[in-house]
Amino acid sequence: MSPFFVTSLLFGLTFGQTASVCAPSEYTIHVEKRECAYCLAINTTICAGFCMTRDSNGKKLLLRSALSQNVCTYKEILYQTARIPGCPHHTTPYYSYPVAVSCQCGKCNTDYSDCVHDKVRANYCTKPQKPCNL
Repeated sequence: MSPFFVTSLLFGLTFGQTASVCAPSEYTIHVEKRECAYCLAINTTICAGFCMTRDSNGKKLLLRSALSQNVCTYKEILYQTARIPGCPHHTTPYYSYPVAVSCQCGKCNTDYSDCVHDKVRANYCTKPQKPCNL
């Protein structure tokens, strides 16, 4: 291998994360309960963006630890609670949701993140919509 290639490879592995753009982003979730009369539109922030990953095509040349598949994930989270309007007295009308305060590129933590990207699921209401006023 040429010295230029080796230098470029080492530079890319060392400083690759600096090209990542992972930050809190505005997002609207729609929440409804079967028993309640309304759907609640909640404005929150989620972690979204691009994180540098390593192409596994070079796996025979690199250590396994160098082949990380990083995702944009939460660094710091706050939870807020909203009240869903139009719920009968026997139903709990509260819904807690995460608010991303800061984000980072890293391994996906299944304790608080869904690390599998399913087919597109609609984020919409089937009942009349009410905006969340906190």
